[in-house]
Amino acid sequence: MENPPPAALRRPDGSPVRILVVDDEPDLTEVLSGALRSEGWDVRSADDGTSALDMASAFQPDAVILDWMLPDLDGLAVLRRMRADLPHVCVLFLTARDSVEDRIAGITAGGDDYVTKPFSLEEVLARLRGLLRRAGMAREPGGNRLVVGDLVMDEDAMEVSRAGHLVDLSRTEFELLRFLMRNPRRVLSKDQILDRVWSYDFGGRAHIVELYISYLRKKIDADRAPLIHTVRGAGYVLKPDPS
Repeated sequence: MENPPPAALRRPDGSPVRILVVDDEPDLTEVLSGALRSEGWDVRSADDGTSALDMASAFQPDAVILDWMLPDLDGLAVLRRMRADLPHVCVLFLTARDSVEDRIAGITAGGDDYVTKPFSLEEVLARLRGLLRRAGMAREPGGNRLVVGDLVMDEDAMEVSRAGHLVDLSRTEFELLRFLMRNPRRVLSKDQILDRVWSYDFGGRAHIVELYISYLRKKIDADRAPLIHTVRGAGYVLKPDPS
C-alpha cells in the first residue's frame, strides 16, 4: 500500500507558503516552480542576483531556493544581502558545486540546507518542508496543531507539549501562547497582545503582559533553550532555537 502524500503546508495565518526560486536556467526554474505550485504554494522566480534581491524585498518569501552561480552576483553575496532585510527566511542552496568546502561555505554564510545538481524534486520538496516546519514558518492545514521548534500546541484538545512533555497552562496562558505561536518570529507589542488575548482595554496596564510572559517562561523555557524572547522597546517574539 502506498504512503499518502504529505499534507500541504500553510503559513501560520493560513495563507500559502511563499517561495522564491533564484536560478538562471529557465527550464530548471520552470520545473521547480511547477512542483512548488503543486504544493499549493505561492511561487515567484528571478534569474539573477539583483532581481532576486528586489523580488525578495517586495515578495517577502518564507523560503528561497538559491543557485550559487548567477550572472551578476554569486549566491553567497545574494544570501548575505538578503539576510539584512529577511533575517529569518529559510535558504536552500541548489547548485552544481558539490565539494565539501563549498557546502561548508554555503552553510557558514547562512544557508540552511544544500542540495547538489542533478537533484530529485521530491528531495528538494522534502527538505523545504523540513526547513519550514523547523523554523516555525509553516504547518499542516486544519488549524488544530501549531508547531514551533519542539513546542507543539493541539488547539482542539487544548494541550501543549515541549520536547514531548506536557505543559500545564491556565486558560489565559494558553491563549497568550497561542497568539505567540500563530505569529512565530514576529515581534508582538504589549498593546497587540493585550488587544488580542484580553480583548478589552486594560487602561495601559501593560505589566499584566509582562507577568503572564514570566509565567509562560517558567513553564515553557524552564531548563531548556529559550523560545520566548524580549525585544527591548518593542515587545516579545517566539522563535525556535537555531540549533
